[in-house]
Amino acid sequence: MDLPELAAFLKSRRARVRPADVGLPAGPRRRVPGLRREEAAQLAGLSADYYTELERGRGAQPSVQVLASLARALRLRGDERDHLFHLAGRPVPPASHGPAAHVQPALLGLLDRLTTTPAQVITDLHETLAQNALAVALIGRQPLTPGPAASYAYRWFTDPAARALYPVDDHPHQSRAFVSDLRAVAARRGHDARVRSMVAELRRCSEEFAALWDTHEVALRRRDHKRLVHPALGVIELDCHSLFSEDGRQRLLWFTAPPGSRDAGRLELLSVIGAQDMTAEEGGLREAPRRTGPAARDGAP
Repeated sequence: MDLPELAAFLKSRRARVRPADVGLPAGPRRRVPGLRREEAAQLAGLSADYYTELERGRGAQPSVQVLASLARALRLRGDERDHLFHLAGRPVPPASHGPAAHVQPALLGLLDRLTTTPAQVITDLHETLAQNALAVALIGRQPLTPGPAASYAYRWFTDPAARALYPVDDHPHQSRAFVSDLRAVAARRGHDARVRSMVAELRRCSEEFAALWDTHEVALRRRDHKRLVHPALGVIELDCHSLFSEDGRQRLLWFTAPPGSRDAGRLELLSVIGAQDMTAEEGGLREAPRRTGPAARDGAP
């Protein structure tokens, strides 16, 4: 691990990211060319103190999950992301899947331009890779969870709290959609060890999943109508659209509401709530009241 080089690299990449690139206002009092330390930390889901220690060349060795979050928050390209892992003394993870996967440039470029609607990039196993500010305001920040629990589809069947983002009446539909999508992904991937392991574990610990899996329903989730429970705004009805990468391993999701509808108004209000999480003030950020409820924990799609 090369702490001085890691510190210098993080500082240089942070200075390159414009606030507008990640949905932040420039603000009249901004005195740095790129992101503030506090902003970079919050985008990566880290404490400001921990991130500051890294930029000062101190602190413990970052985990793989922390490095992946930093790479996404700082919009690192493929070689830069690999360099970050090398400097931190961590093996470079595969770029194709998992919560530490590198977001495909085309999808990340589109995500950067979606500043007025909630959007995020996920893997085909429903592991969240990157979110814009409105997606965080809508469904919460993506979790830094290793192993199968990084997948929201896995948590749906193993963690009751993961379901609180949806009204109870919608749970059966979501369960069927997750299982039919996972079966399509399993077939597309062939004899993939990660998928086979996830399916085996879900069959073992969830009777609901096992029963649905045995129906052999197959359907990729290309478009869906969702009702999401927001802790401040209540139930919001949105259409969720998907754009698949060429290899099918990653998806860009974005949420819309009919123009002029009540839920379109709630999305506009959501942009105000989201901005409160990262309000530029003299000397850093002002944090909004901490969100409670499922959306603050699950980072669900």
